[in-house]
Parts: sequence; C-alpha cells; structure tokens
Amino acid sequence: MIRGTVVIDRERCKGCGLCVGVCPHQLLQMESGYNARGYHPVQLADSAGQCTGCGVCAVICPDVVFSVYREGRVKR
Repeated sequence: MIRGTVVIDRERCKGCGLCVGVCPHQLLQMESGYNARGYHPVQLADSAGQCTGCGVCAVICPDVVFSVYREGRVKR
C-alpha cells in the first residue's frame, strides 16, 4: 500500500468541509476549536497511518490549505 500524509494550514482553512466528504479513507474531520479567523478548521485523524496521499482533498479545497506528501516506491 502506498503511504502518504497531508499537512493542513489550519489558519487558512475556512471550514467548508468539502474535503471531509471526499476523503476515500474518511480520515479528515472538523476540529472542535477555532482558528484565528474564527472557523473550525479541518484536521487529519490518521493515527493508524492509513493516508495514501491521494491528493483528492487538495484538489477540492478552494483555499489551498493542503500540502500532500507521498512515500517513494521501493524498487524490487
């Protein structure tokens, strides 16, 4: 399985929730707290390391808050 992660710029997030609905592994959720702009930002809830870095969240995000990282493939 390909592994990856996303880094979220929580201060730019407006809490629209579009990314939450499109994550294929359902790893994104809205924070209960607020950012400096008064929005509930999204957070990655991936304690089991299931994120593949597919980038769907980054594509749908209107505020460009996601940086997507993927591990390189190991040649066998």
